[in-house]
Amino acid sequence: MNNLKIINLLREASENDVNKFSNNTRSSLAISTDINKVEVDFEWLDIMEDTIHYIDNILRNPNRFIVNEEEIVKIELARRTTVESIKHLAKHTNFIQKIEDNGDVKPSKILNTNKDESYDTYENRLIYTLINNMRNFVEIKKKSIITESSLKDVKKAKYTAKSSIGKEQVFIELNYTSSLIDKKGPAGELPVEDRIKRLDDDITMLCNTEVYKTLKKLHVARVIPPIKKTNVILKNTNFQYAMRLWDFLQNHVADDTKNVKSKKNYEDNGILKEYMNNTFLMDYLAMSTLSEKTNEDKKKEVIQEITDNLIQRIVELNLDMPLTTLQERIGDKIAVIKTKKEASLSEIQNAFQDRIKAFLDKIENTRL
Repeated sequence: MNNLKIINLLREASENDVNKFSNNTRSSLAISTDINKVEVDFEWLDIMEDTIHYIDNILRNPNRFIVNEEEIVKIELARRTTVESIKHLAKHTNFIQKIEDNGDVKPSKILNTNKDESYDTYENRLIYTLINNMRNFVEIKKKSIITESSLKDVKKAKYTAKSSIGKEQVFIELNYTSSLIDKKGPAGELPVEDRIKRLDDDITMLCNTEVYKTLKKLHVARVIPPIKKTNVILKNTNFQYAMRLWDFLQNHVADDTKNVKSKKNYEDNGILKEYMNNTFLMDYLAMSTLSEKTNEDKKKEVIQEITDNLIQRIVELNLDMPLTTLQERIGDKIAVIKTKKEASLSEIQNAFQDRIKAFLDKIENTRL
């Protein structure tokens, strides 16, 4: 930044002119901002895609238990006689029709026991409920899907100012517009719409499994929190992943998109306006280079101002210093500098500064 040539304008400008211009500046700065920020969280999609496989594993190897169905039936309808049937008949002798001479017992009715497997376990009902929660969540997302995060940031400013130096009147009008529009979708090879379609198909596949259809037919009650921490739920890897999804759905609403809108119109009278006033000054100094007055007269004024300040400083250091001595010292240096036609501006400045410094040091030593 130190290499910006515009900085030289301020360094070379007359301090008096800069102060006059700044003091006479009258300005206004109108600001307009319009921000619309949409943040879409696709974590639900990632975690569902990751969990489908583990839910499928559970349904392929479901938890089950044996159900014994007992009923009293006529002896001719009994499918088989079990130990439980004999025990029941011994307790209910009224079902004995007759006892043969050889000791055989002929009952009229007997206990019939049917054993059947059931999927109606707590763990299976938990997965059944989880699948339904997934379907409901996805359906809500599909109705109001926003497939990408976005940012719209528009800034506008209108700056007007006027100033004067002597008879010269200066006016500026600046219209500034900045527009940022950015869109960003979730990471992944497929578009969001395709990922949701694939997820929807996977959930439908889970709903077509034997376990799900059986529980649906039985109209089993859905599981509600808090969840019972059974051994299967705690120790089975598939259930651990399923519970991670369960907890996520319990803690996140379907519409969790963040939408931040901000629109403002106001007059700025703070630091921003001060920056613009400084810029107005720099613009004036830059445009002043087009004037012959700046190229010649202004340059002379600056040199005269610097020379006056320098001479005043030298004289103040030692008021008893003879005028002839001062003229002699400076005159000698000017003569030397003029003879060095090949010397660069920086070399001349350095030499002049060294001579002045030596001269000032000498004066100080003389005073001491």
